[in-house]
Amino acid sequence: MLHTMTTDFGKRLKEARKHAGLTQQQLAKKVGIGQSTIAELERTGNGSSHVSTMAVTMRVSALWLEKGAGDMLAGINKQPIDLENNPDYPAIKRVKFKLSAGASGFGVEYQDDEGNPLVFRRDWYERNGYDPDKLLAVYVANGSMEPGLYDGDTVVVNTEQVEPKDGRVFAVNYEGEMVVKRMVRDEGRWWLSSDNPDQSRYPRKACHDGVHMIGEVVHKQSERI
Repeated sequence: MLHTMTTDFGKRLKEARKHAGLTQQQLAKKVGIGQSTIAELERTGNGSSHVSTMAVTMRVSALWLEKGAGDMLAGINKQPIDLENNPDYPAIKRVKFKLSAGASGFGVEYQDDEGNPLVFRRDWYERNGYDPDKLLAVYVANGSMEPGLYDGDTVVVNTEQVEPKDGRVFAVNYEGEMVVKRMVRDEGRWWLSSDNPDQSRYPRKACHDGVHMIGEVVHKQSERI
């Protein structure tokens, strides 16, 4: 049975969700975002960075869901997909970093919460040159990086990339605390800079010997549209 092309992403999302027998809340929990985000996507028809994960969860074609191309069920295996053990969809675990002031290494504590793990198609890793085993997901803890990152957003950290890059965002061990900051090269040294325009509340901080890079932020997931 062929499914007619729907030009609006929100309508396709709703059709796929109904096909999967999921409520907005159930889909949101499986994807790791808020129910309000699903409702907003269905209402506005805006695209989403969660398309691949939603397509796998609802067992529909990612190409159809994102662009309306082809059949909704094109190439879909009728058997249930084990996301955590499927080599075509390497998973990224959410963690809390265990840090010590002045120490370059770190430990991790895995987070057993709904929406864990994050799932991406293998071609996403290959296209970007990422090693799935080197990627970890963490929650953003405050508003210092607004409007790009909000408190409660999830970011994926590539722990293989620890060399600072001017203008790029990194997770950093700053005196025993994990912070997410933009690296800025100025006055011959590296600075940890916040994107929040309230610089009196979030002033930039100079890097020193006790500051260690955890990894570069390479992806974000947010409930903000």
